[in-house]
Amino acid sequence: MNKLRFAILISIVTVSGFSQGMLLPVIAILFEQQGYPSSLNGLHATGLYIGVLLASPFMEKPLQKLGYKKMIIIGGFLVMASLFAFPVLQSFWIWFVLRLLVGIGDHMLHFSTQTWITSISSDQNRGKNISLYGICFGLGFAAGPILTGAAAVNPNLPFIISGFISLVIWGLAFLLRNDFPEHQVSGTSGSTARFKDAWKLSWIAFLPPFIYGFLESSLNGNYPVYALRQGFSPENVAILLPAFAVGGIIFQLPLGILSDKFGRKRTIPIVLFIGFLGFTAASFTQSFILLLVCFFIAGMVLGSTFSLGLTYMADLLPKHLLPAGNLLCGICFSIGSISGPVIGGLYMELIPGSNFFYIIAMLLLIVIGVYAFQKNNEQEKTAACKQ
Repeated sequence: MNKLRFAILISIVTVSGFSQGMLLPVIAILFEQQGYPSSLNGLHATGLYIGVLLASPFMEKPLQKLGYKKMIIIGGFLVMASLFAFPVLQSFWIWFVLRLLVGIGDHMLHFSTQTWITSISSDQNRGKNISLYGICFGLGFAAGPILTGAAAVNPNLPFIISGFISLVIWGLAFLLRNDFPEHQVSGTSGSTARFKDAWKLSWIAFLPPFIYGFLESSLNGNYPVYALRQGFSPENVAILLPAFAVGGIIFQLPLGILSDKFGRKRTIPIVLFIGFLGFTAASFTQSFILLLVCFFIAGMVLGSTFSLGLTYMADLLPKHLLPAGNLLCGICFSIGSISGPVIGGLYMELIPGSNFFYIIAMLLLIVIGVYAFQKNNEQEKTAACKQ
């Protein structure tokens, strides 16, 4: 793998994570201070992920025609232009549209970089490479909420800072040499049959991306509102949220290497169970220090769920189905991201005084049960498909 190409790709992913990590808590806090109800605040947070979901069915053919580089450049420009538009076009619903555009641009970036990296990674280092991908996204996502403090100085400042950082990294994409998916992909790629085959062979691998999307959007979109109502300050929130991401960053690579050694099917249920224990413990305390520890422990394991699911999908699918599998990962991530803020917002509004962490713990418990009762036949079916 070309080192410069890989470095540029993961730099782009880092900035994408930064913009997402900034948008969710900054806008949530601004709307809470302006008096919007939590349900409407949560609905607005889904805009970015609705954009991802709307764009997903239309990604494969442009990628085959334009190549990885051009897709990355177009997606990066869309994100950058939208970030600079937030301070200029200040309206509740216009901001929702801008979030849609950021979601579409981010999905173009992620789909292109994910497919590029998974297609050129070997079976022996796939978990490591995807873990590095996840680390860089997590680094950006962890840094994003720090700009909630800048919003206290000037509400427009987080968008301007994020826009200028995106501009700098976007320019690096022009240094890449364009490349295209394998020729064999271009014939029937994107057809209903291909998506059906990818889903049939690897549906179990799409649950971790769903969980990661739910966690990412609900923690950053709903939890700031919940924390403010519990008496925590925006500065406290700006520390708690990165603690989850930092935990994921530190343990992303070790978990990726361990999953290469012991297998994703064994690693993922253990990761989910430890995360369940972390959020269950968080539901029993109001101490800032203990919450910080719980967030960090949960992030240690659950911060890797997207990359583990993506790698598990690549294990289960033949190479010509990887573009379809990557899109399905993105779709499941988007569904989780959309449902997280909506369910969380309605939960806090309909059950006043309820504990926010109960929803997350229950979701994790359900998925752990699915893995526990899943039949042990994925590897056999995949081997038969690859022969």
